Amino acid sequence: MLLSSSTYFVFLVAVFFLYWPLARWRALSLAVILFANYFFYARWDMAYLLLIPAASTLDFLVGLGLQGTASKPVRRALVSFSILMNIGLLAFYKYMPFLLQNWSAWTGREAAEWHWSLPITLSFYVFQSLTYTIDLYRRDAKGTRSYLAHLAAVSFFPTTLAGPITRVQSLIDQMEKRKPLDATDGGRAMFLIGMGLVKKLMIADYLAENLINRVFDFPNLYSGTEVLISVYAYAFQIYYDFSGYSDIAIGSALLLGMKLPANFNRPYLAVNLTEFWRRWHITLSNGLRDYLYFSLPGLRSWKVFSYSNLVLTMVIGGLWHGASWNFVIWGALHGFGLVIVRLWQGSFANMKGVPRVFHYVSMFLTFNFVVLAWIFFRAPDLDGALAMLARIASLTVSFVNISVPIGVVLGVGLVGHYLPKRWYDEGLNLYVRAPFYAQAAAMAALVFGLRYVVTTGAAPFIYNQF
Repeated sequence: MLLSSSTYFVFLVAVFFLYWPLARWRALSLAVILFANYFFYARWDMAYLLLIPAASTLDFLVGLGLQGTASKPVRRALVSFSILMNIGLLAFYKYMPFLLQNWSAWTGREAAEWHWSLPITLSFYVFQSLTYTIDLYRRDAKGTRSYLAHLAAVSFFPTTLAGPITRVQSLIDQMEKRKPLDATDGGRAMFLIGMGLVKKLMIADYLAENLINRVFDFPNLYSGTEVLISVYAYAFQIYYDFSGYSDIAIGSALLLGMKLPANFNRPYLAVNLTEFWRRWHITLSNGLRDYLYFSLPGLRSWKVFSYSNLVLTMVIGGLWHGASWNFVIWGALHGFGLVIVRLWQGSFANMKGVPRVFHYVSMFLTFNFVVLAWIFFRAPDLDGALAMLARIASLTVSFVNISVPIGVVLGVGLVGHYLPKRWYDEGLNLYVRAPFYAQAAAMAALVFGLRYVVTTGAAPFIYNQF
């Protein structure tokens, strides 16, 4: 059930009208959320009805243990069990084929075939679930003794398909302290969902179907300029696809009275990689920082560890996206890039009177570095990434496969990203202040417009595969 599909919105409307009449009764409202969560997962695979409740129950029991003991060895053992259980679950499904394949290549021995497939949402579920037990271990969360609240929060359906990765304690607090849905939040939710659909269907999917997928699949059939344009197009495809998903998820949660954290803030305006990761997939980068980077040893003893741990964190972040050497390279590129930024800032921290043009040069260099790394992120394998780079380096010039509509959509995506934020905020405020019938008419016009413009069904969100 894609968040951009008509089936999802029928589901969301049903949950909305079932939930709010029961919202005054805590147990019933939590039961509705939990039922919606598991129904949502079951639409993908019935195996979720065993996998997710079992893992959630173990983490709930770990949470009770962490709330009930002050013994450091016991607390350390409990949180270690939670980490090993969740990471083991992810490794079992996601990384076993990759490990067996590389074992076979390194040893020359034939590895056993692996027939498991990765359950969609598992990566996001594991990351989100670990925030609960680790926060309890660090005493950054108070926890809950409500089994129902924990199950409903840790599997909250708008978040676990592709984020935003939300701390479970924050979801529990909101579910246990319900407030009525007001007109402002309702209008904001509908605006976010509408913007998410536009980003996904009109920009991301169009660019993917009419240019990007073809070029990345068969780069040798295209000129160097066409390959280069497709790489830049992919930078905007993945942004509009993922930020569109985040908008729909945040809007969906808001319709149920839940506020999720922002996940994007015009990332290609960043003047260095550090700022890029404060703007791109914000909940993931914050999670990697808070739960991985700060947990690695050596940060307080030798400065060099701050650099090596930064690279290690980004490599692990790359592997979190998928079991492929491409993701390792992508993570390493960003890791070493962040080290260079930190060294530069340490050496020139007191520079004064820097010309304004340096700001734009930094933005240009950062954007192009990110685009270069996207080649390894998107290419099907290492050979595919190298083929893309080789075609770009060929310097062959042709634009025969870059049609006018592709140029227009890419231009719209470019302008939409770089428009002043206040324009977006003014549009949001205008929609929220409008009477309900005007809001409904605008959404109806958007839906009919999308049906007219979008000739094919919604493609899966890019981050579904992670």
